[in-house]
Amino acid sequence: MEYLILNNGVRMPLAGCGTWQLRGAAGRRCIREALEAGCRLLDTARMYENEEAVGQAVRESGLAREEVFLTTKLYSPSAGYEKAKRDIDDSLRALGTDYVDLLLIHEPYAQAPEMYHALEEAYRVGKARAIGVSNFSWAEVERLCGRCEVTPAVNQVESHVYCARLGLQKQLAARGIRMQSWAPFTEGRRNLFAEPVLNEIGARHGKTAAQTALRYLVQNGIGVIPKSSHRARMEENLALFDFALTTEEMTQIGQLDEGRSLFGWD
Repeated sequence: MEYLILNNGVRMPLAGCGTWQLRGAAGRRCIREALEAGCRLLDTARMYENEEAVGQAVRESGLAREEVFLTTKLYSPSAGYEKAKRDIDDSLRALGTDYVDLLLIHEPYAQAPEMYHALEEAYRVGKARAIGVSNFSWAEVERLCGRCEVTPAVNQVESHVYCARLGLQKQLAARGIRMQSWAPFTEGRRNLFAEPVLNEIGARHGKTAAQTALRYLVQNGIGVIPKSSHRARMEENLALFDFALTTEEMTQIGQLDEGRSLFGWD
């Protein structure tokens, strides 16, 4: 595994696993399998309604808490300072842990600055090792940074070969903020796995189109959190660090970029 070093020195795995729609006993099984496959970053959120399942799966895995990088996110019911404070503690209770490794605001709500003050307090007392945002445009990041004391460590956004958002990545990097992709496979909006360019380039390296798409992002300094409920695919999604794309291959893949969101985030 390779890591992104966040602006406070915390190491975040470049590749992890999303847990959206993984709930109940079946969800716990999938999460345990991801950990058995070598995943060490799990991304959840209050919106996903599965923090308890994620926490239980981590405990059932037998791994020490410090071996697993846990991310969770606050969404609209937490909008406001007091609500965010309350829900941070509720998330910790649900996860069964004293701290999360990364705590984010899920979307750019009008009350985001007040919510972020609660995140800053959680960071200062050790309830979060790092804090940040999700789905914020550059303008929204700039506005938040003008009202906060702790610069966000991460902005988690839509990013894939059809809309990599490399310009945003460079803007964030200039501020010391890391970018992480929540939709590296487009969540089915495009059949990325059948993309000829990705299959052709992947074949040269003995890799799949999926691995090639993920490698393109991580080679651009973007963290990835693909979701899968299949053990073999989980292992495949983590096998990204034994090959590198050439400059020419990176340029070829870059030509797939259409410069527009597939989820309406434009």
